[in-house]
Amino acid sequence: MTTKAIDQLLKEKQKFEALFNFATVGIVIANSRGEITLVNQHAETIFGYETDELRGKKVEVLIPMDRQHTHQANREHYTVHPQVRPMGYGRDLKARRKDGSELPVEISLSYFHTDEGLFVIAFILDITVRKQNEAILLQQKAELETITREIKVLNSNLEEEVERRTETLRQTLNQLESSRKELQDALKREKQLGELKSRFVTMASHEFKTPLATILTSTTLIGKYQKSEDQIHREKHLKRISDTVLNLSNLLNEFLSIGKLEEGKIKPKPELFFLPDHMKEIVSEMQSQAGEGKQILIEMPEVGDVELDKELIRYVMLNLLSNAIKFSPPASTITVKAFRKNDVLNIEVQDQGIGISRKDQEHLFERFFRGRNADNIQGTGLGLHIVQRYLKLMEGEIKIQSELNKGTIISLLFENK
Repeated sequence: MTTKAIDQLLKEKQKFEALFNFATVGIVIANSRGEITLVNQHAETIFGYETDELRGKKVEVLIPMDRQHTHQANREHYTVHPQVRPMGYGRDLKARRKDGSELPVEISLSYFHTDEGLFVIAFILDITVRKQNEAILLQQKAELETITREIKVLNSNLEEEVERRTETLRQTLNQLESSRKELQDALKREKQLGELKSRFVTMASHEFKTPLATILTSTTLIGKYQKSEDQIHREKHLKRISDTVLNLSNLLNEFLSIGKLEEGKIKPKPELFFLPDHMKEIVSEMQSQAGEGKQILIEMPEVGDVELDKELIRYVMLNLLSNAIKFSPPASTITVKAFRKNDVLNIEVQDQGIGISRKDQEHLFERFFRGRNADNIQGTGLGLHIVQRYLKLMEGEIKIQSELNKGTIISLLFENK
Protein backbone atom coordinates (compact mmCIF):
# COMPACT_ATOMS: atom_id res chain seq x y z
CA MET A 1 0.00 0.00 0.00
CA THR A 2 1.34 3.45 -0.90
CA THR A 3 2.12 6.06 1.75
CA LYS A 4 -0.57 8.29 0.23
CA ALA A 5 -3.17 5.53 0.49
CA ILE A 6 -2.20 4.84 4.10
CA ASP A 7 -2.45 8.54 4.97
CA GLN A 8 -5.88 8.74 3.30
CA LEU A 9 -7.07 5.69 5.20
CA LEU A 10 -5.85 7.18 8.49
CA LYS A 11 -7.69 10.42 7.76
CA GLU A 12 -10.95 8.60 7.01
CA LYS A 13 -10.48 6.52 10.17
CA GLN A 14 -10.07 9.74 12.20
CA LYS A 15 -13.30 11.15 10.71
CA PHE A 16 -15.21 8.00 11.62
CA GLU A 17 -13.79 8.02 15.15
CA ALA A 18 -14.87 11.66 15.61
CA LEU A 19 -18.38 10.85 14.37
CA PHE A 20 -18.55 7.83 16.68
CA ASN A 21 -17.08 9.46 19.80
CA PHE A 22 -18.93 12.78 19.62
CA ALA A 23 -22.41 11.24 19.39
CA THR A 24 -24.74 12.51 22.16
CA VAL A 25 -25.95 9.01 23.07
CA GLY A 26 -23.94 6.09 24.40
CA ILE A 27 -22.91 3.57 21.73
CA VAL A 28 -21.58 0.09 22.55
CA ILE A 29 -20.65 -2.47 19.87
CA ALA A 30 -20.16 -6.14 20.81
CA ASN A 31 -19.35 -9.28 18.84
CA SER A 32 -21.42 -12.48 18.78
CA ARG A 33 -19.64 -13.73 21.94
CA GLY A 34 -20.82 -10.70 23.89
CA GLU A 35 -17.35 -9.14 24.00
CA ILE A 36 -17.28 -5.35 23.76
CA THR A 37 -15.27 -4.22 20.71
CA LEU A 38 -16.05 -0.49 20.52
CA VAL A 39 -17.39 2.08 23.02
CA ASN A 40 -17.82 5.81 22.40
CA GLN A 41 -16.87 8.52 24.89
CA HIS A 42 -20.48 9.24 25.90
CA ALA A 43 -21.01 5.60 26.94
CA GLU A 44 -17.77 5.60 28.95
CA THR A 45 -18.96 8.77 30.73
CA ILE A 46 -22.40 7.26 31.48
CA PHE A 47 -20.88 4.13 33.04
CA GLY A 48 -17.86 5.80 34.68
CA TYR A 49 -15.11 3.98 32.79
CA GLU A 50 -11.81 5.28 31.47
CA THR A 51 -10.89 5.21 27.78
CA ASP A 52 -10.71 1.65 26.35
CA GLU A 53 -11.28 0.17 29.83
CA LEU A 54 -14.43 -1.64 28.63
CA ARG A 55 -12.95 -3.07 25.44
CA GLY A 56 -12.73 -6.87 25.55
CA LYS A 57 -15.05 -7.19 28.58
CA LYS A 58 -18.36 -9.02 28.41
CA VAL A 59 -21.40 -6.77 28.04
CA GLU A 60 -22.72 -8.27 31.30
CA VAL A 61 -20.32 -5.96 33.15
CA LEU A 62 -22.87 -3.21 32.34
CA ILE A 63 -25.84 -5.25 33.62
CA PRO A 64 -27.07 -5.28 37.28
CA MET A 65 -25.76 -8.32 39.16
CA ASP A 66 -29.19 -9.87 39.73
CA ARG A 67 -29.98 -9.81 36.00
CA GLN A 68 -26.66 -10.92 34.49
CA HIS A 69 -27.55 -14.60 34.16
CA THR A 70 -30.87 -13.84 32.45
CA HIS A 71 -29.21 -11.27 30.21
CA GLN A 72 -26.56 -13.76 29.05
CA ALA A 73 -29.29 -16.20 27.97
CA ASN A 74 -31.20 -13.40 26.21
CA ARG A 75 -28.00 -12.24 24.49
CA GLU A 76 -27.22 -15.71 23.20
CA HIS A 77 -30.77 -16.02 21.86
CA TYR A 78 -30.44 -12.61 20.17
CA THR A 79 -27.29 -13.62 18.29
CA VAL A 80 -29.23 -16.55 16.82
CA HIS A 81 -32.32 -14.48 16.00
CA PRO A 82 -31.11 -10.85 15.66
CA GLN A 83 -33.66 -8.10 15.10
CA VAL A 84 -33.85 -4.32 15.40
CA ARG A 85 -35.37 -3.24 18.71
CA PRO A 86 -36.38 0.43 19.03
CA MET A 87 -36.16 2.64 22.11
CA GLY A 88 -38.45 1.89 25.05
CA TYR A 89 -39.75 -1.48 23.83
CA GLY A 90 -42.12 -1.59 26.82
CA ARG A 91 -39.38 -2.42 29.29
CA ASP A 92 -38.14 -0.81 32.49
CA LEU A 93 -34.37 -1.25 32.04
CA LYS A 94 -31.46 -0.54 34.36
CA ALA A 95 -27.71 -0.58 33.79
CA ARG A 96 -24.72 -0.82 36.14
CA ARG A 97 -21.90 1.72 36.46
CA LYS A 98 -18.30 0.83 37.26
CA ASP A 99 -18.84 1.72 40.94
CA GLY A 100 -21.74 -0.75 41.15
CA SER A 101 -24.51 1.87 41.24
CA GLU A 102 -27.48 1.47 38.91
CA LEU A 103 -29.19 3.93 36.57
CA PRO A 104 -32.40 3.80 34.48
CA VAL A 105 -31.81 3.59 30.74
CA GLU A 106 -33.53 3.16 27.41
CA ILE A 107 -31.72 0.93 24.91
CA SER A 108 -32.12 0.48 21.17
CA LEU A 109 -30.54 -2.59 19.58
CA SER A 110 -29.43 -3.16 15.99
CA TYR A 111 -26.93 -5.40 14.27
CA PHE A 112 -24.73 -5.84 11.22
CA HIS A 113 -22.65 -8.58 9.64
CA THR A 114 -19.00 -8.45 8.51
CA ASP A 115 -16.46 -11.04 7.48
CA GLU A 116 -15.71 -11.41 11.20
CA GLY A 117 -19.31 -12.37 12.00
CA LEU A 118 -22.28 -10.71 13.70
CA PHE A 119 -21.89 -7.43 15.60
CA VAL A 120 -24.58 -5.91 17.83
CA ILE A 121 -24.94 -2.14 18.31
CA ALA A 122 -26.58 -0.78 21.49
CA PHE A 123 -27.65 2.89 21.59
CA ILE A 124 -28.08 3.90 25.26
CA LEU A 125 -29.97 6.86 26.76
CA ASP A 126 -29.62 7.81 30.45
CA ILE A 127 -33.22 8.67 31.53
CA THR A 128 -32.45 9.49 35.18
CA VAL A 129 -33.88 13.02 34.88
CA ARG A 130 -37.11 11.76 33.33
CA LYS A 131 -37.59 9.21 36.12
CA GLN A 132 -36.98 11.91 38.73
CA ASN A 133 -39.62 14.15 37.14
CA GLU A 134 -42.11 11.28 37.09
CA ALA A 135 -41.48 10.64 40.80
CA ILE A 136 -42.02 14.34 41.60
CA LEU A 137 -45.29 14.34 39.67
CA LEU A 138 -46.55 11.28 41.56
CA GLN A 139 -45.56 12.87 44.85
CA GLN A 140 -47.47 16.04 43.99
CA LYS A 141 -50.51 14.00 43.01
CA ALA A 142 -50.41 12.16 46.34
CA GLU A 143 -50.08 15.45 48.21
CA LEU A 144 -53.06 16.85 46.32
CA GLU A 145 -55.18 13.83 47.22
CA THR A 146 -54.14 14.06 50.90
CA ILE A 147 -54.93 17.76 51.16
CA THR A 148 -58.30 17.27 49.44
CA ARG A 149 -59.27 14.59 51.97
CA GLU A 150 -58.21 16.75 54.88
CA ILE A 151 -60.23 19.71 53.66
CA LYS A 152 -63.36 17.56 53.27
CA VAL A 153 -63.00 16.40 56.91
CA LEU A 154 -62.57 19.95 58.14
CA ASN A 155 -65.63 21.15 56.23
CA SER A 156 -67.83 18.41 57.68
CA ASN A 157 -66.76 19.24 61.25
CA LEU A 158 -66.76 23.01 60.97
CA GLU A 159 -69.94 24.00 59.18
CA GLU A 160 -69.80 27.51 60.62
CA GLU A 161 -66.55 28.08 58.72
CA VAL A 162 -67.75 26.69 55.41
CA GLU A 163 -67.30 29.92 53.52
CA ARG A 164 -63.80 30.58 54.86
CA ARG A 165 -62.76 26.97 54.36
CA THR A 166 -64.16 26.97 50.83
CA GLU A 167 -62.06 29.98 49.94
CA THR A 168 -59.02 28.32 51.51
CA LEU A 169 -59.75 25.18 49.52
CA ARG A 170 -60.10 27.14 46.29
CA GLN A 171 -56.79 28.91 46.79
CA THR A 172 -55.01 25.71 47.77
CA LEU A 173 -56.40 23.81 44.82
CA ASN A 174 -55.47 26.60 42.44
CA GLN A 175 -51.91 26.60 43.72
CA LEU A 176 -51.66 22.83 43.53
CA GLU A 177 -53.25 22.77 40.08
CA SER A 178 -50.78 25.38 38.92
CA SER A 179 -47.91 23.38 40.37
CA ARG A 180 -49.26 20.16 38.86
CA LYS A 181 -49.66 21.81 35.46
CA GLU A 182 -46.10 23.11 35.58
CA LEU A 183 -44.82 19.63 36.38
CA GLN A 184 -46.98 18.09 33.66
CA ASP A 185 -45.68 20.63 31.14
CA ALA A 186 -42.11 19.90 32.19
CA LEU A 187 -42.70 16.16 31.93
CA LYS A 188 -44.38 16.62 28.54
CA ARG A 189 -41.40 18.60 27.26
CA GLU A 190 -39.04 15.94 28.61
CA LYS A 191 -41.12 13.22 26.98
CA GLN A 192 -41.16 15.06 23.64
CA LEU A 193 -37.39 15.49 23.83
CA GLY A 194 -37.02 11.82 24.69
CA GLU A 195 -39.24 10.82 21.75
CA LEU A 196 -37.19 13.06 19.44
CA LYS A 197 -33.96 11.50 20.71
CA SER A 198 -35.48 8.03 20.36
CA ARG A 199 -36.44 8.75 16.78
CA PHE A 200 -32.95 10.11 16.12
CA VAL A 201 -31.44 6.97 17.60
CA THR A 202 -33.79 4.66 15.69
CA MET A 203 -32.92 6.45 12.46
CA ALA A 204 -29.22 6.46 13.34
CA SER A 205 -29.45 2.73 14.00
CA HIS A 206 -30.83 2.19 10.51
CA GLU A 207 -28.50 4.68 8.81
CA PHE A 208 -25.37 3.50 10.69
CA LYS A 209 -25.83 -0.23 10.07
CA THR A 210 -24.93 -0.43 6.37
CA PRO A 211 -22.15 2.24 6.43
CA LEU A 212 -20.47 0.60 9.43
CA ALA A 213 -20.55 -2.76 7.72
CA THR A 214 -19.16 -1.15 4.53
CA ILE A 215 -16.28 0.49 6.42
CA LEU A 216 -15.38 -2.66 8.35
CA THR A 217 -15.58 -4.85 5.23
CA SER A 218 -13.53 -2.45 3.08
CA THR A 219 -10.92 -2.08 5.83
CA THR A 220 -10.57 -5.86 6.04
CA LEU A 221 -10.33 -6.27 2.27
CA ILE A 222 -7.67 -3.55 1.90
CA GLY A 223 -5.38 -5.58 4.11
CA LYS A 224 -5.65 -8.51 1.70
CA TYR A 225 -4.43 -6.50 -1.30
CA GLN A 226 -0.70 -6.32 -0.61
CA LYS A 227 0.75 -6.50 -4.13
CA SER A 228 1.51 -3.40 -6.20
CA GLU A 229 -0.81 -4.58 -8.97
CA ASP A 230 -3.68 -4.57 -6.42
CA GLN A 231 -3.56 -0.75 -6.13
CA ILE A 232 -6.77 -0.32 -8.16
CA HIS A 233 -8.61 -2.56 -5.67
CA ARG A 234 -7.17 -0.65 -2.70
CA GLU A 235 -8.25 2.68 -4.22
CA LYS A 236 -11.76 1.34 -4.85
CA HIS A 237 -12.19 0.38 -1.18
CA LEU A 238 -10.61 3.63 0.03
CA LYS A 239 -13.16 5.57 -2.01
CA ARG A 240 -15.97 3.45 -0.52
CA ILE A 241 -14.71 4.29 2.97
CA SER A 242 -14.38 8.00 2.09
CA ASP A 243 -17.90 8.21 0.61
CA THR A 244 -19.38 6.29 3.54
CA VAL A 245 -17.71 8.49 6.18
CA LEU A 246 -18.90 11.60 4.28
CA ASN A 247 -22.50 10.31 4.41
CA LEU A 248 -22.18 9.57 8.13
CA SER A 249 -20.68 13.02 8.70
CA ASN A 250 -23.61 14.68 6.88
CA LEU A 251 -26.05 12.65 8.97
CA LEU A 252 -24.36 13.74 12.20
CA ASN A 253 -24.31 17.38 11.06
CA GLU A 254 -28.07 17.27 10.49
CA PHE A 255 -28.64 15.81 13.97
CA LEU A 256 -26.36 18.42 15.55
CA SER A 257 -28.09 21.25 13.63
CA ILE A 258 -31.53 20.13 14.85
CA GLY A 259 -30.24 19.98 18.44
CA LYS A 260 -28.73 23.46 18.26
CA LEU A 261 -31.88 24.89 16.66
CA GLU A 262 -34.08 23.37 19.37
CA GLU A 263 -31.84 24.83 22.08
CA GLY A 264 -31.76 28.25 20.41
CA LYS A 265 -27.97 28.17 20.10
CA ILE A 266 -27.84 29.25 16.45
CA LYS A 267 -27.90 33.02 15.94
CA PRO A 268 -27.44 34.63 12.51
CA LYS A 269 -24.23 36.63 12.03
CA PRO A 270 -24.74 38.75 8.89
CA GLU A 271 -21.68 40.06 7.09
CA LEU A 272 -21.00 41.77 3.77
CA PHE A 273 -19.49 39.41 1.15
CA PHE A 274 -19.29 38.98 -2.64
CA LEU A 275 -21.98 36.41 -3.45
CA PRO A 276 -20.61 35.11 -6.81
CA ASP A 277 -17.24 34.16 -5.30
CA HIS A 278 -18.92 32.41 -2.37
CA MET A 279 -21.19 30.47 -4.74
CA LYS A 280 -18.22 29.42 -6.91
CA GLU A 281 -16.51 27.90 -3.86
CA ILE A 282 -19.66 25.99 -2.89
CA VAL A 283 -20.33 24.77 -6.44
CA SER A 284 -16.68 23.69 -6.84
CA GLU A 285 -16.98 21.62 -3.67
CA MET A 286 -20.20 19.96 -4.83
CA GLN A 287 -19.09 19.46 -8.43
CA SER A 288 -16.39 17.06 -7.23
CA GLN A 289 -19.13 14.93 -5.66
CA ALA A 290 -21.61 15.09 -8.56
CA GLY A 291 -20.30 12.21 -10.69
CA GLU A 292 -22.18 10.48 -13.54
CA GLY A 293 -21.47 13.38 -15.89
CA LYS A 294 -23.67 15.82 -13.94
CA GLN A 295 -22.73 19.49 -14.34
CA ILE A 296 -23.43 22.48 -12.08
CA LEU A 297 -23.66 25.90 -13.81
CA ILE A 298 -23.69 29.38 -12.21
CA GLU A 299 -25.62 32.37 -13.59
CA MET A 300 -25.42 35.57 -11.51
CA PRO A 301 -23.88 38.35 -13.62
CA GLU A 302 -25.58 41.31 -11.89
CA VAL A 303 -25.34 40.28 -8.23
CA GLY A 304 -22.44 41.64 -6.19
CA ASP A 305 -22.14 42.10 -2.41
CA VAL A 306 -24.87 40.81 -0.10
CA GLU A 307 -25.33 41.05 3.67
CA LEU A 308 -26.21 37.59 5.00
CA ASP A 309 -24.85 34.92 7.31
CA LYS A 310 -22.15 33.40 5.12
CA GLU A 311 -22.00 30.04 6.94
CA LEU A 312 -25.78 29.57 7.01
CA ILE A 313 -25.96 30.34 3.28
CA ARG A 314 -23.22 27.76 2.71
CA TYR A 315 -25.13 25.09 4.64
CA VAL A 316 -28.37 25.89 2.79
CA MET A 317 -26.72 25.75 -0.64
CA LEU A 318 -24.81 22.54 0.15
CA ASN A 319 -28.07 20.90 1.18
CA LEU A 320 -30.00 22.07 -1.89
CA LEU A 321 -27.21 21.09 -4.29
CA SER A 322 -26.80 17.72 -2.58
CA ASN A 323 -30.53 17.06 -3.10
CA ALA A 324 -30.36 18.22 -6.72
CA ILE A 325 -27.45 15.84 -7.36
CA LYS A 326 -29.13 12.89 -5.64
CA PHE A 327 -32.46 13.29 -7.46
CA SER A 328 -31.10 14.14 -10.94
CA PRO A 329 -30.38 11.65 -13.73
CA PRO A 330 -26.86 11.09 -15.13
CA ALA A 331 -25.43 13.68 -17.56
CA SER A 332 -27.99 16.30 -16.48
CA THR A 333 -27.45 19.98 -15.66
CA ILE A 334 -28.06 21.76 -12.35
CA THR A 335 -28.22 25.56 -12.50
CA VAL A 336 -27.56 28.04 -9.69
CA LYS A 337 -28.92 31.52 -10.38
CA ALA A 338 -29.00 34.79 -8.43
CA PHE A 339 -30.65 38.09 -9.38
CA ARG A 340 -32.38 41.09 -7.82
CA LYS A 341 -35.95 42.13 -8.55
CA ASN A 342 -37.77 44.96 -6.74
CA ASP A 343 -35.18 45.03 -3.92
CA VAL A 344 -35.55 41.28 -3.40
CA LEU A 345 -32.53 39.00 -3.72
CA ASN A 346 -33.53 35.74 -5.38
CA ILE A 347 -31.22 32.67 -5.30
CA GLU A 348 -32.43 29.70 -7.33
CA VAL A 349 -31.35 26.06 -7.64
CA GLN A 350 -32.87 24.33 -10.66
CA ASP A 351 -32.52 20.64 -11.56
CA GLN A 352 -33.89 18.18 -14.10
CA GLY A 353 -34.62 15.47 -11.56
CA ILE A 354 -37.53 13.30 -10.46
CA GLY A 355 -39.60 16.23 -9.17
CA ILE A 356 -41.99 16.49 -6.21
CA SER A 357 -45.74 15.81 -6.31
CA ARG A 358 -48.16 18.55 -5.22
CA LYS A 359 -49.34 16.42 -2.31
CA ASP A 360 -45.78 15.88 -1.04
CA GLN A 361 -45.00 19.61 -1.38
CA GLU A 362 -47.56 20.30 1.38
CA HIS A 363 -45.41 18.36 3.88
CA LEU A 364 -41.94 18.96 2.43
CA PHE A 365 -40.58 21.02 5.35
CA GLU A 366 -41.85 18.76 8.12
CA ARG A 367 -39.35 16.85 10.25
CA PHE A 368 -38.42 13.41 8.86
CA PHE A 369 -40.75 13.78 5.85
CA ARG A 370 -39.61 12.11 2.63
CA GLY A 371 -41.40 12.14 -0.72
CA ARG A 372 -43.03 8.93 -1.84
CA ASN A 373 -40.82 8.79 -4.93
CA ALA A 374 -37.63 9.16 -2.80
CA ASP A 375 -37.97 6.21 -0.43
CA ASN A 376 -35.21 4.25 -2.16
CA ILE A 377 -32.76 7.18 -2.10
CA GLN A 378 -30.59 7.76 0.99
CA GLY A 379 -31.69 10.60 3.28
CA THR A 380 -33.12 11.50 6.69
CA GLY A 381 -35.95 13.90 5.84
CA LEU A 382 -34.31 16.61 7.98
CA GLY A 383 -32.44 18.68 5.39
CA LEU A 384 -35.24 20.91 4.07
CA HIS A 385 -36.68 21.32 7.58
CA ILE A 386 -33.31 22.71 8.72
CA VAL A 387 -33.00 24.85 5.56
CA GLN A 388 -36.36 26.49 6.22
CA ARG A 389 -35.46 27.25 9.85
CA TYR A 390 -32.10 28.72 8.81
CA LEU A 391 -33.87 30.95 6.29
CA LYS A 392 -36.26 32.19 8.97
CA LEU A 393 -33.27 33.12 11.12
CA MET A 394 -31.98 35.21 8.18
CA GLU A 395 -35.49 36.71 7.59
CA GLY A 396 -35.77 34.89 4.28
CA GLU A 397 -38.27 32.48 2.79
CA ILE A 398 -38.21 29.46 0.50
CA LYS A 399 -40.51 28.65 -2.43
CA ILE A 400 -40.71 25.51 -4.55
CA GLN A 401 -41.91 24.91 -8.11
CA SER A 402 -41.93 21.27 -9.14
CA GLU A 403 -43.70 18.59 -11.15
CA LEU A 404 -43.08 14.88 -11.17
CA ASN A 405 -40.37 13.88 -13.69
CA LYS A 406 -39.99 17.52 -14.83
CA GLY A 407 -37.46 18.79 -12.32
CA THR A 408 -37.57 21.28 -9.46
CA ILE A 409 -36.84 24.99 -8.93
CA ILE A 410 -36.14 26.06 -5.33
CA SER A 411 -36.10 29.83 -4.73
CA LEU A 412 -34.57 31.60 -1.70
CA LEU A 413 -35.93 35.13 -1.23
CA PHE A 414 -34.35 37.91 0.86
CA GLU A 415 -35.64 41.49 1.05
CA ASN A 416 -33.15 44.41 1.04
CA LYS A 417 -30.07 42.17 1.23
